[in-house]
Amino acid sequence: MIVPRWEWRTFGDEFRVAEDRLAELSPSRIDDSDELYVVSSRGKASIKIRGGRLDVKRLEQVSDDGLEQWRPVAKAEFPIAASEITSLLSALDVTVPALRRHEYGLDELVDDVVRPSADLLSVPVHKRRAHYTFGGCMAELTEVRTGQKATRTLAVESEDPARVRVAVEDLGLGSLPNVSFPRGLMALVGFGARRYAVVDIGTNSVKLLLGERAADGRWQTIVDRAEITRLGEGLSQTGGLAAAAVERTIEAIAAMVDEAWRNGAEAIAAVGTAGLRSASNSAAFVDGVHARSGLRVEVISGEEEGRLSYLGATTGLGLGTGSLVVFETGGGSSQFTFGRADLVEERFSVDVGAVRYTEAYGLGGAVEMQVLEAALEAIASDLERLDGRPVPDELVAIGGAATNLAAVEHGLATYDPDVVQGTVLDRVEIDRQIELYRTRTSEERREVVGLQPQRADIILAGACIVRTVLEKLGRESLIVSDRGLRHGVLVDRFGA
Repeated sequence: MIVPRWEWRTFGDEFRVAEDRLAELSPSRIDDSDELYVVSSRGKASIKIRGGRLDVKRLEQVSDDGLEQWRPVAKAEFPIAASEITSLLSALDVTVPALRRHEYGLDELVDDVVRPSADLLSVPVHKRRAHYTFGGCMAELTEVRTGQKATRTLAVESEDPARVRVAVEDLGLGSLPNVSFPRGLMALVGFGARRYAVVDIGTNSVKLLLGERAADGRWQTIVDRAEITRLGEGLSQTGGLAAAAVERTIEAIAAMVDEAWRNGAEAIAAVGTAGLRSASNSAAFVDGVHARSGLRVEVISGEEEGRLSYLGATTGLGLGTGSLVVFETGGGSSQFTFGRADLVEERFSVDVGAVRYTEAYGLGGAVEMQVLEAALEAIASDLERLDGRPVPDELVAIGGAATNLAAVEHGLATYDPDVVQGTVLDRVEIDRQIELYRTRTSEERREVVGLQPQRADIILAGACIVRTVLEKLGRESLIVSDRGLRHGVLVDRFGA
C-alpha cells in the first residue's frame, strides 16, 4: 500500500542547532549514491533515476503552514515502453513530443525527450546521506553535489504532519523556508528562474525593480533604479498634471519598460500612487503610458499602497513579533501601516508629502528658523491621526526621504542598498541633517555626500516629515528599509 508522506526540507551550508541535536544520536545508516533527476520548470513532481530504476513522486497538497505532502505514483525499470514514458512525464506538466521509439533506455530518454525540451533538465547528483530517527520521524542530513556545485539539505518526513511540525521546531528550523528537493536542485543549478518587473510611479520619482525568482522562491534583484521626473510638479496649485511633467514621466517609463524586456522580464506590473490618485487628468496620463509603452498602470488606493509597502519593507529585516509601524513619505502623500510581524491591523494614507510642503513654505533652499517652525507645525497638524497612539516596538521608514537620510549618515558617495538596509536613525541625527539643509541653498545641498542631487530641494521637507512621525509615535529612533512599495508589488503579484 502506497502511503503519502509529509515532508519538510531546507537547504544551506550549516544547520547549527539541528546538527547539534542530531549529533547526539547515532545514524541508522550512512550511504552514498549517484542519481539522475529530471526536473521541470513547470511541474510539481519529482523524477529520480537510481540504479536503473525510475521513481516518480507527485506533490499532493500543501498545508497552510507550508508543509508538503508527497505521494509515490510510479516506478519503472529500463527499458521503458514509449506509452509509459508519456504517462510518467505527464506528472511534470510538460508536453511530450511524438516518440519515435517503441521503448527507451536511460540515455535515449535523456537525448530524445529531456534535452530537446526547454522545460526539462536532467541533473546528475551525488548524495552522501546520514539517516536518523528523530521525534518519530525520518530525518536525513545530505551532502549534495552536481558538477562543480554543492550544497547540503536537511529533511524531516512522516505520515503524520503533526510529528513533522514538532520535530522541525525541536531542531530549531521553524523559521527557515520549506523547499522541496526538486526546487532546491533547480535553484542550485540556476534552472527555472523567472524574471518579473515593477514600475512604481510616484509623485516625485519613477522606480524600476527587476527581480529574478529562483526555483526555491527566493528573490534576487537584477535592476533597481529610480529617475526623478517630478510628475506632481505644480499639482497642488492646479489640481492637474502639467504637460511637461507628463511627457518626461511617460518617456522615463517607456525606457524602463524597454530595459525590463531586454533583461528578460516575463511580465511587468505598474502602479501609480498619490499624484495619480489626486490629479484631475490621471486617466489621460494612464492612456498616454499605454499608448507609448503598452504598459497598463494601476492607480492604487492609499490603503493598498500601505499594505504593499508594509509587505515590501518587512521582508529581510528580521523584525520580531511585537507591534510594528511602517511608514513611507513620498512626494505627495504618506502611508502608514500598523501590525505585528506579517499581520496588518490598520493602514491609511494622509496627504502629507515633501513636494507639497516644499512648495508651500519655500523649503527648496535656505530658510529662516521661523519658516521651518511654521512648516513643522503644519506637518504636525496634518499628521494628527497619529496622536495618542501607543509607542510601537519597532518603527520602520521607507521611501526616498528616509533612504537619503541614511545614505548621508553613512557618507555614501555611491548609494549602496545593502548598507542603507537596516540603518538606525535617531532624533539627534535627523535634527542634525535638518539643520544642515535649512542653512543651505539647493545648490549647496547637492554637495552633501550621500544626498541624491535630484532630491536637494525636497530633502528638508522630507526630513521634517520623518522627524514629526518619530515624535508623534514617541520613538527615539527608527529603522530604515531600502525595500518598499515596488518590492511589495513584486512579491504580491509574482510571488506564487
